[in-house]
Amino acid sequence: MSHTPNNHTSESEAPHGTPSSRRPREAHDDGRDRTSQPRTSPAQVLREAREQLAELTGMPVETVSSFERTPDGWSLQAEVLELARVPDTMSLMASYEVELDAEGLLTGYRRVRRYERGRADARR
Repeated sequence: MSHTPNNHTSESEAPHGTPSSRRPREAHDDGRDRTSQPRTSPAQVLREAREQLAELTGMPVETVSSFERTPDGWSLQAEVLELARVPDTMSLMASYEVELDAEGLLTGYRRVRRYERGRADARR
């Protein structure tokens, strides 16, 4: 039985002693090197945050009223339909503060106010 040499290079034998699975590094204006990865877009973060909050509360998220990047990830305020009523202007709504990590995973939420949909907010 003859042995034929294997012509493929294993990951540990990549050129210049660098594992082939290593991603290229990029320099950024802030001086830090980061592994190049596709960044999650703000729109994608919002979509996923709405889905996660709706799943956890069991109530539909109607809109996001504020959204910002934080040192730890993302923060947003979502308006949730808590109790549908007829007429719709009497439906009970709630504002939730939602915290997300840098990847967009929900790390915490809390209800900060409840209101009827048809009522103006006198506080703001």
